[in-house]
Amino acid sequence: LNQKNSFSIKQEILKNQTNIYPNNTDQIIKIKVEKSKYYQNEIWKEIHYQKDKERKDSYIDNNLLIGNFEKRIKNGEEYFLELSTEKKTNKNIKSVYKEEINKKRELILKTSLSDSFNKLILSSNNFIVKKGDGKSIIAGYHWFSDWGRDTLISIPGLTLVTSRFNIAKQILIELSKYCKNGLIPNVFTDRNSEASYNSVDASLWFIDRIFQYLKYTNDQKLLLELWPTLVEIIDYYRYGTHYNIFMDDDFLISHDPGLTWMDVKINDFYSTPRSRKAVEIQALWYNALRIMSILSEKLGVKDEYFSLSEKVKNSFNLHYTKEYDVIDKKDLSLRPNKIFLVSLDFSLIEHGLQLKIVENIDKNLHTIFGLQTLSIDDPEFKGIYLDNHNRDLSYHNGIVWPWLLGPFIKSFIKIKDNEKKWRKYAFKTYLKPMLDVFGDNWDGSINEIYDSIPPYAPRGCITQAWSVAEILRTLVEDIEYIRPLYEKNYLFNKISI
Repeated sequence: LNQKNSFSIKQEILKNQTNIYPNNTDQIIKIKVEKSKYYQNEIWKEIHYQKDKERKDSYIDNNLLIGNFEKRIKNGEEYFLELSTEKKTNKNIKSVYKEEINKKRELILKTSLSDSFNKLILSSNNFIVKKGDGKSIIAGYHWFSDWGRDTLISIPGLTLVTSRFNIAKQILIELSKYCKNGLIPNVFTDRNSEASYNSVDASLWFIDRIFQYLKYTNDQKLLLELWPTLVEIIDYYRYGTHYNIFMDDDFLISHDPGLTWMDVKINDFYSTPRSRKAVEIQALWYNALRIMSILSEKLGVKDEYFSLSEKVKNSFNLHYTKEYDVIDKKDLSLRPNKIFLVSLDFSLIEHGLQLKIVENIDKNLHTIFGLQTLSIDDPEFKGIYLDNHNRDLSYHNGIVWPWLLGPFIKSFIKIKDNEKKWRKYAFKTYLKPMLDVFGDNWDGSINEIYDSIPPYAPRGCITQAWSVAEILRTLVEDIEYIRPLYEKNYLFNKISI
């Protein structure tokens, strides 16, 4: 943030434009409004950012107002404002504008989806960014960088259902480069892209997302290229890696606190520690082993994974006598994490328990904007995202997350054998009310989180990658049932036409 008089500028006034040179350098910022007149008037103004203040971030800024353009505009007249860091450009501003419009049209046409998806498709493109020689996904605007877990969860919705397979491939390759001791990074810092590895689930999501990519592309070449990384992940999870992540004697994955997606830490206190054996980690572990078994067969290598997956399944069902959120702690907190026992391609539990879990979450956690992170009956429930301390406490203790609607709807339709009438019911019951609130002028953005208590205020990032991604994915894959082209090569799902 700027202090008053923290920098200086020199302005060069030309016809219809001003050229701005910061701090007596030859760097230029050009602002041009066609058929206008510019008046220079430099004034420093102090700005307070209320949202940043609520987050206990630095919030006092000083902006330099440099002047103003005056232009007479006739009713319905089209005109262009040009902002550039190049003194001279060979491109006409009107042609640049038309190129951008054409890019958006091409993006929509490439998906081959109906017009009803257009807003979400265009919104999905906002999160895909360059990273080195490849691509990555920004977790949310305006505060987040790229996060391993968020990126991986977002891949199907942002890239696969939108037919941007090459982007998905670049993201997976880029992430594989950072795999260390079997761990995919949790987060990259903004300034230097240094990686932090404090995640127990990112690596398991990586294996699943390779599988989802293969169902769309059947890209055996990429599978062969990344196979050593997949093997490395499983080996480190079996025999142990950082953060006390290891396969215990009961074949389930044990881990330190604060390593799941519910990872808030306040000083030395974890608001949702979920240490040892979180339920979705066991679901992802089993799912990963089953995927590795199938991929071993595809590559013609020895299957070292199916027999282990059976041991995991038997052990889990022995321990999972109630709907625990954390198995070792016998934690019966009613949270949405057990939905992954149902939503993943390979489920640890039988159909009757899947049905019970979906019904329980539907009854106790479903809201118009997503799933609550904790039941309202729990004494730790906090349904409003308030000041800094309470905000962190509430983040995963009652606040609503839209991205969880994706796995929930997938699970609901799955237990109904993907029948058409239940797909229609799921849209009408779980998605349409939210979309109706967004209205006709909605731009496709979906907030990171929402209060779970009326008036259900939107909170956090104004648009979040996995919120947009999972709503788009579930609309395409689950509601419309537009399935991956090569899915039957890897698994078979029933469908009712």
